[in-house]
Amino acid sequence: MTDSPTITPLSWLMVAILGLTWGGTFMVTEIALTGMTPFWLAASRIVLASFVLCAVWAARGFALFEEQPSNAQLGVLVFIGLGSSAVPFALLAWGQQYVSSGFAGVSMASVALIVLPLAHFMVPGERLNTRKIVGFVIGFVGVCVLIGGQAFESSGTALEGPGRIACVGAASCYAISSILLKRLPSVDPIGLASVLLIIGAFLAVPMAWLIEGPPVLPETDILLVLAFLGIVPTAAANFLRVLVVRSAGPVFMSLVNYQVPVWSVVLGALILGEPLPSSLLLAMGLILFGVGISQYGALRRLFRL
Repeated sequence: MTDSPTITPLSWLMVAILGLTWGGTFMVTEIALTGMTPFWLAASRIVLASFVLCAVWAARGFALFEEQPSNAQLGVLVFIGLGSSAVPFALLAWGQQYVSSGFAGVSMASVALIVLPLAHFMVPGERLNTRKIVGFVIGFVGVCVLIGGQAFESSGTALEGPGRIACVGAASCYAISSILLKRLPSVDPIGLASVLLIIGAFLAVPMAWLIEGPPVLPETDILLVLAFLGIVPTAAANFLRVLVVRSAGPVFMSLVNYQVPVWSVVLGALILGEPLPSSLLLAMGLILFGVGISQYGALRRLFRL
């Protein structure tokens, strides 16, 4: 079993970087989807990211577990690999055809609320308390305020119910895989991130082929966008995710899910000239207040209060 989570200033920096990176990914993904189908886009990102991280892993001598893992631990590793990328990517790609984008955003924010009870029982040092529950609920309310009431309006499609289940299922995949990731024995983070992406690629590629047929080579500008998606928000961000979960724990890592919609809105306004919602300041205030309550102890240590 791994040690209890330890939150450091570096942990806060990595979570902030992940929030900014994944918050800006939505804009880039929209560009890529003008020249690629959604399942092949997801598969291509995972494959490219796995090649990038494997090159770094090879330079480190392919180190992974410090001790020979059991068959059960290898099975858990496969589950984490599928639950970290290929399965939630597929669920979201299918579900978002039938639900509003707002509901999908709220579903991703719910990762933090799903992680809380799971971590209480499965991760040492992540016990539930009133302060954590109140803080995370306030942060979730902040995300709902930012996205707006339209997130819960019906899209009117026949498969809206299954689509919503698929989105919540994707959030559950991220939550469960983060918990299991923390429970793995001592492991090299580069090797772990590489293996997880390789496992995801082995599912994502045949899934894309089965659903969308053979891939079509996109234009050069789309290939450049794909390269960015594969290297930055997939390869590099997955490595950071592994570092954060393994050191600071899955509950702390779930704070990223409250940042992503904020950065998505802010970057959309700064880069694309999209209007800022009137609820932005209220939503940011609620999210920051919720984070402050839930992570009060870590913030005290950070600022030596």
